[in-house]
Amino acid sequence: MAGYAGRSLERPVMPSGLLRAGLDADPDGLALISTQTRWTWSTLDDLSDRLAVSLLGLGLQPGDRIASLMPNRPALIVHYLACFKAGLVVTPLNYRYMAPEIDHALAVSQARALLAHVEREGDLTASQLVRQLPLGTISYGGKPGAGTAFDELIEGEPPFSPPPPSPEAPAVIFFTSGSTGRPKGVTHTQETLGWMFATGAAGLELGPEDRLLAGSSLSHLGAFYLSFAALSVGAGVIVARTFDADELLPLLREDRPTVLSMLPSALFALTRDHGARHDDFASLRLCRAAGDTVSAELEREFTALSGFAIDEAYGLTETGLVTVSPPSGEIRPGSVGQVVPAVSLTIHGDEGEELPCGSEGRLWIKAPAATVGYWDNPGATGAAFRNGWFDSGDLMRVDDEGFFSFCGRKKQIIVHDGSNISPQEVEGALVEHPSVASAAVIGIHDTLHGENVRAYIALKEGAGRPPSQELIQFARARVGYKAPEEIVVLEDMPITATGKLDRTYLKRMAEANVARGADQ
Repeated sequence: MAGYAGRSLERPVMPSGLLRAGLDADPDGLALISTQTRWTWSTLDDLSDRLAVSLLGLGLQPGDRIASLMPNRPALIVHYLACFKAGLVVTPLNYRYMAPEIDHALAVSQARALLAHVEREGDLTASQLVRQLPLGTISYGGKPGAGTAFDELIEGEPPFSPPPPSPEAPAVIFFTSGSTGRPKGVTHTQETLGWMFATGAAGLELGPEDRLLAGSSLSHLGAFYLSFAALSVGAGVIVARTFDADELLPLLREDRPTVLSMLPSALFALTRDHGARHDDFASLRLCRAAGDTVSAELEREFTALSGFAIDEAYGLTETGLVTVSPPSGEIRPGSVGQVVPAVSLTIHGDEGEELPCGSEGRLWIKAPAATVGYWDNPGATGAAFRNGWFDSGDLMRVDDEGFFSFCGRKKQIIVHDGSNISPQEVEGALVEHPSVASAAVIGIHDTLHGENVRAYIALKEGAGRPPSQELIQFARARVGYKAPEEIVVLEDMPITATGKLDRTYLKRMAEANVARGADQ
């Protein structure tokens, strides 16, 4: 296969030793920053050493899974580093998870212990499996003396350093969003994680002079791999405890990051916050957005506020970063960029045939950072790969300059009168309306047309509801026949555990309403 391939990379540093660049360059320099924390490289190394030994002292052994249910805290970075060093398998649980989702993740991973913030005690009590964990729960944020406490585990001097795990050893299990079924455990080894960090650092051109502010959850892959990509090259990381303007603006103003990475929805809210000013973004050389589509309206508003364009990227839990516009080159709005180093991409039709430039088809990926499979699910693993290529299930198109455009997920494409309609394209048109805060579009079964387009919208605060026909005509002027036939207004837009629009939930809700004869 010809396809598109990024330049090669040298063999990466393994996660168990990724602090080496910072330690060698300036052990007393700042490595990890938050509103309440200033940790140097030597402090970060020391704390993670202590925790690694303490976790093994609890009875955990290399290869054991240890789950975490934590909000963004610098301690979570320490926890991940300690697990890398000890050979334990990091198993982050989305902080939005409720008891049934916690149980599913614990059942799949067979975790032996759980690190959890005390504010989640109610859900832990409701869980069926938390109380059955062989080594129990490590609490964070509680009063001393209440069971095993995280703060106690990082005290004292480690009597030894754990031997580094092998490159083939599993290092992390990330759970998918569940948009196409029950969440699966995406497994990465020390080696595939090392490649993921190296690819991320090369794609965003990170260096020791950078400070990265990842304005999203460290329990999701995006902020996770970019934070460690930064640390691996000696760049500092700023940890945001929350992702609203009250938290992010002080960090932008006082700690002066050079790189900002956020989900489009959170970036939109930050851009539209009345407190955000042009000067707040003056230290940035790059704003990267991924995880969902960057609308034309977000692109316009952010560029007007900051003075530079959003570098839209594309990646997957299974592969890490796949495409981004090289920051030192052209950033092309509407494109998710070009293939990153060490990755190869091809576009394929439904029968597996490779398609020519300009054609829309399924994106296949080959990368050294690709998952080794779904934990304890060989069937799903086999179905995801074709001759060593990962079939993303996402529809892409590439131009003759190698810039890729995201066209939607194959399973979410709406087929109306034989024409394919991307939900993201229609959503992008609707959010340009001055009254619309967000939009989600799905297909509704129709005997005559196959599927009709239905749009769910949430209105901006204080905005009156425009007539549905006004919104339909507004969208039609921008996307023509793809415009919705009907509009439904919601108070709050449903989102997935990873912060994306939950079109699957809306689809199920619509189908249930039809079954009850109560559809709108």
